[in-house]
Amino acid sequence: MDYRIGMVLTGRVTGIQPYGAFVLLDDNTQGLIHISELKHGFISDVGDYLKVGQMVKVMIVDIDEYTGKISLSLRCLEQPFNFKYNRDEITHRYKKYWSNRHVEEGFKPIAERLDGWVEDALEDIKNGK
Repeated sequence: MDYRIGMVLTGRVTGIQPYGAFVLLDDNTQGLIHISELKHGFISDVGDYLKVGQMVKVMIVDIDEYTGKISLSLRCLEQPFNFKYNRDEITHRYKKYWSNRHVEEGFKPIAERLDGWVEDALEDIKNGK
């Protein structure tokens, strides 16, 4: 089979090492899923995440043109941040830290102060400062 980067295939896990898992794509083609490509986040042991004989859906992320080695990824196929968050819920969770998010007065944007700064600068020029 002619493999290309970006192809999504199904394969069977044939071996597990501390650095990743080997996946059989067809009868004579095997690729490696590096431990960093298993999922988003930290994985301490590949064996906790995959088992020998398990069928997995993988994406080809690299093919070494000289050696023909195929690098695979499970991480590319998952949505890393598929959750919604409520900003107020998060800020209430950390109430012990002070923030001025609730203060409505005392802070003016630069655009509101600009006219005053220009007038002050013109007066300083007239007075020779």
